Amino acid sequence: MRSFPGPAIEIVDRMRAAAAADPARAIAFQGSPGANSHRAATEAAPDMHPLPCFSFEDALEAVKDGRAGRAIIPIENSQHGRVADIHFLLPESGLHIIGEYFMPIHHALMALGGGPFEAAYSHPQALGQSRHYLRARGIVPLSHADTAGAAAYVAERGDPSVAAIAPALAAELYGLTIIENNVEDSPDNMTRFVILAREPLAPAALAGKPVMTTFIFEVKNIPAALYKALGGFATNGVNMTKLESYQQGTSFAATTFYADIIGAPGDPAVDRALEECAFHSKELRLLGSYEQARARG
Repeated sequence: MRSFPGPAIEIVDRMRAAAAADPARAIAFQGSPGANSHRAATEAAPDMHPLPCFSFEDALEAVKDGRAGRAIIPIENSQHGRVADIHFLLPESGLHIIGEYFMPIHHALMALGGGPFEAAYSHPQALGQSRHYLRARGIVPLSHADTAGAAAYVAERGDPSVAAIAPALAAELYGLTIIENNVEDSPDNMTRFVILAREPLAPAALAGKPVMTTFIFEVKNIPAALYKALGGFATNGVNMTKLESYQQGTSFAATTFYADIIGAPGDPAVDRALEECAFHSKELRLLGSYEQARARG
């Protein structure tokens, strides 16, 4: 798939060749070389070959069909909330979460010229994280598939009146000038990534470690079903650190919930809580148990 901007294609082909030579040690990410997910892949798995993929679906598919042993996907940002579509894509992928990684996010405004700029291209998440900066300068935000891809596109377009918001590495890769660093609106901008594989971690690999478990469930369409489904976590002392709802389909009658808890199946308290949740649900599916990258609570 060659949907990357022209300046990125040579780098993409080189990285894909390295991954193809040793697929088990490849880690797929969404975006062009230089994207935040590229940086996350190299930091979270420094012994693996980063494999750039155009979309989240492509990155997950690379693991499913054996072109990569892992994928690293951003799931939520401290400033801009959850990453769009991820809660739908993870369950559909059939992959298992085996780890998490937290990475501070810093954006730079970069361009061919020195400004002023009519517009700036970037991924919607980055645009949202820099919206106050852009608004104050009258720069129109324009969506692109990923941050580094936006930088490559600006380089390819050759228009000095447009800029990109991307990691500083992208300016180096695509020959742009950094106009200003740290244009994100919040200094504590943080993204949480999850690492996925075809097989779940064995319980023995998590023994004695602080563990998270991620799952989705759809409660029965009866009064107090959600209250009863969640009650087991309270009565069994299981800490739920995240609960989000999203709609499945177009009827708006079936709500699915995405949840993180501390602990893993095999712990009697967790087993009891999940059993009670499942009793009051039409479906409950575990997405993975994995070591905490940072303490909760």
